Amino acid sequence: MTEEGRLDAVLAAAYPDLSRARVQRLIANDRVLVDGAPARKSTHVERGAQVAVTLPDTPRSAVPTGLTLPVLHEDADLLAIDKPAGLLVHDAPAEPGAPTVAGWFVEHYAGDAAAFDVERPGIVHRLDKHTSGLLLLAKTPAAQTALSAAFEARETEKQYVALCDGIPQRDRAVIDADIARSHADRRRMAVTAEGRSAQTEYEVLASARERSLLLVKPLTGRTHQIRVHLAAIGASVTGDELYGRGPGPRHLLHAWRLTVPHPRGGELTVTAPLPRDMLAAIDEAGFSPQAAPYAEPVAPTPTEETA
Repeated sequence: MTEEGRLDAVLAAAYPDLSRARVQRLIANDRVLVDGAPARKSTHVERGAQVAVTLPDTPRSAVPTGLTLPVLHEDADLLAIDKPAGLLVHDAPAEPGAPTVAGWFVEHYAGDAAAFDVERPGIVHRLDKHTSGLLLLAKTPAAQTALSAAFEARETEKQYVALCDGIPQRDRAVIDADIARSHADRRRMAVTAEGRSAQTEYEVLASARERSLLLVKPLTGRTHQIRVHLAAIGASVTGDELYGRGPGPRHLLHAWRLTVPHPRGGELTVTAPLPRDMLAAIDEAGFSPQAAPYAEPVAPTPTEETA
């Protein structure tokens, strides 16, 4: 190693295909040795020092899934897929060995996945297991870094469709209520003054007989945010056993449309059509097709810069 400086910065410069986050995890797991000894990310590397990096051999998510997932958009930097309800995004301690989106990515994009963190290759953001719809995956570490930064900086626009039990008092509003993990039940999140700032915008598309159909835009990205916020205003997501009236095969929440800054410039907007179970439930609730214009598939619309 001919460069000198802080260890994580030196490695990030030497291995541009590895994200800074992955470099730091390799260091934390003692997979980076400086002159034969483990080091910290802040260790100063002298010019001429011997730095050895050991990458894990096999991604933990490389368990064959047998899944076929709809790809809504693909280019050199990213994928947009339509995640079905019931599928985990990445490994979960409570469900070891269960199929995941990360596993599908490793299985079908092995060459791209090899450059990533072995536990969550390509993952930029997440959806709850039983939430269906649009999910982005990065095909390169550089794209993952750029997209993750865009989500962190709230430069993305996420739109969901939710069928709810109950009708909000206002047809359109922003729910501004802090969220933290519940002290009573660690599976749940809760609205509390001790929580982190969270805002969710919603619009009522249709309502009747104590049911409502909402277009929802989370302005922040807290765990279970939409489900917690809608339950707090008396319009819990239909089928939500954790925060709503339940029970149901799954909560009827769908990630419908996403707009993000593309890593190469411009914006990318992709739409995932509503799945059959939501369309059937919307019809059963008595809402006309005009109330749910999201029923018809909409083609991905990359901008000229990203086409």
